[in-house]
Amino acid sequence: MRLLVRDNLPFTSVTVAYRGRFITLPEVLIDTGSARTILSADAVANIEIYPVPDDILYTIHGVGGSEVVFSRQVDYLQVGDRRLENFEIEVGGMDYGFEIRGILGMDFLHQAGVILDLADMSMQFSS
Repeated sequence: MRLLVRDNLPFTSVTVAYRGRFITLPEVLIDTGSARTILSADAVANIEIYPVPDDILYTIHGVGGSEVVFSRQVDYLQVGDRRLENFEIEVGGMDYGFEIRGILGMDFLHQAGVILDLADMSMQFSS
């Protein structure tokens, strides 16, 4: 599948399902430097992923700074035809100064067997 390139960065679309509801999010950054997958709180609110009093909030750190997030196990996270069931995501504000709906991190990329071809700007999946 082809990747969208914006500002010289690779983006794709992901579908996330939670308690029987699902949404497809465009503009999700593919980031091999991110250990975990994080999705925008505003984007996943549409499928009723909200923080609840029992959630543990924690701070993640990256090149862009720090952010407070919570975790949620979703029914599945899907990119193209590769779906990972009962996948754990992080949810945060993602206020990075440019439009982004999420970061597809190494947790998904490794488990899904993603093969990135940056010369062709495409993504495939191992068998």
